[in-house]
Amino acid sequence: MITRIFIFLLLLSFVNGHAQENLVTNGIKISKSTNFKKGIYKKDGVEALDKAVVLIEGNDLVIDFRNALFIGSNAKKEPDAFFGLAVLIRNSKRVTIRNLKIRGYKIPLMARNVEELTLDNCDFSYNYRQHLNSTQEKEDISDWMSYHHNEQDEWLRYGAAIYLRGCNKTLIKNCTVTGGQNALMMMECNDGMIYNNDFSFNSGIGIGMYQSNRNKIMYNKLIFNVRGYSDGVYNRGQDSAGILVYEQSSNNLFYKNNVTHSGDGFFLWAGQTTMDNGQGGCNDNIIRGNDFSYAPTNGVEVTFSRNTIVDNRIFECDNGIWGGYSYESVISNNKFRNNKTAIAIEHGRQNKISYNIFYRDKTAIHLWGRTEQPAGWGYAKYRNTQSGNYAIAFNNFNSNEIVFDLKRTDTLNVFNNIYQDYEHLFILDSTVNALDTALDEDLAIALSAGTSSPVVPVLSDPAVKGGVKGGINNPFKNSGSLAGRKNIFVTEWGPYDFRSPVIWNRNPTDSGNIMIFELKGPAGKWKR
Repeated sequence: MITRIFIFLLLLSFVNGHAQENLVTNGIKISKSTNFKKGIYKKDGVEALDKAVVLIEGNDLVIDFRNALFIGSNAKKEPDAFFGLAVLIRNSKRVTIRNLKIRGYKIPLMARNVEELTLDNCDFSYNYRQHLNSTQEKEDISDWMSYHHNEQDEWLRYGAAIYLRGCNKTLIKNCTVTGGQNALMMMECNDGMIYNNDFSFNSGIGIGMYQSNRNKIMYNKLIFNVRGYSDGVYNRGQDSAGILVYEQSSNNLFYKNNVTHSGDGFFLWAGQTTMDNGQGGCNDNIIRGNDFSYAPTNGVEVTFSRNTIVDNRIFECDNGIWGGYSYESVISNNKFRNNKTAIAIEHGRQNKISYNIFYRDKTAIHLWGRTEQPAGWGYAKYRNTQSGNYAIAFNNFNSNEIVFDLKRTDTLNVFNNIYQDYEHLFILDSTVNALDTALDEDLAIALSAGTSSPVVPVLSDPAVKGGVKGGINNPFKNSGSLAGRKNIFVTEWGPYDFRSPVIWNRNPTDSGNIMIFELKGPAGKWKR
């Protein structure tokens, strides 16, 4: 054992220029720029996540791992037994990490209080993930996750490929996370830029943020971050999501991300602070140009907050947009198709819904209020939660069974919409008041002006100075072959990733004598 540790430390110290590292309790400390020698470093972490295999601390550091691979939990076979922290970066400024690969840890990389951290071309795939108890036949509620609190780093119990806390002006690009539970989790991180990454086929969250503001999340592939789904049997999601935005995270930009086949495509909740006192929220986020299709639950969920949702594609979800208690929000120029309900808003106020296309949704727009609020909600004591004051104009409704389902909602301006091939234009009762279908010219001008100013991302990284032509990946490329929720196959470890053969039962709850199986996977000469 002593010989193995000595060899490991010797390998770590073999760097260009023979830079010198000092030993710490559980590994080496790097405090100056370093180039590693490419190799495989098998090194277990420890259960406590405050000690790392590699500790990085200092300013103006560039550390190139040259595709070195760190492997932890070497005696463990199952990913729910993986443990330890591989790399910890703390109390530093302007640190760049390049070309690093990590497998087999609870937390591959953690950064705390790091200003201007850059992660470039790193692969943190196949690390910790829970064993799921839900099957094709039946959901197990023990698989539900909760991200409602993280003041004490509660999110760490689920693992994270990248966990950042107190890291401002972070740049993460060209990184990959697959086969894990949570990819990138951000706490108290502001003014960052996350682009050109592939965080797909994980069983929890693609990108999550908590008390994080003014970040740009762009051009990422965040597909199949999902659990809690069995096609035709149950569609629960269990709080998995492509993008999670919680607790006072505002003024962020989410632009041109591919976020299909995730539990929720986009999941935003104002936070417990807002629920208690009615103040703040996750406000003024711009959600533009993304694809949130094929979510088992909601393509976009935005609650108790004010946001802008424009130019997105939202097909075949339970709810295209769930906007409970949303207020002063803009929902414009989106494409909805084959959703159970395209837009569902409970107790929303002063929202504008315009220039959207609705096609073959069972219900296009459902707006309603309840007779009373849940007991113990502070929010309802401080805010007006009456459903009403809507502007709904210039939308195109095609082949919807129900166009408007309205209850306990007042003051609606509904005009200049196109309606074709519907069964019910309005379903409403005496609780709906002040429904005005006449043209409001001033409101029409305001709605038109609100859709004419496109979001132009400012990409400060020199590699993409030229905009889309200067190094931006296309996250939507070749994604059409997996269209539809029918292509979500959740195994005991998470979503099937189509990289190896699988035989899948297509009628798991059928009580008849015939079982139907489908062989999925890439072509090849596979053997048992």
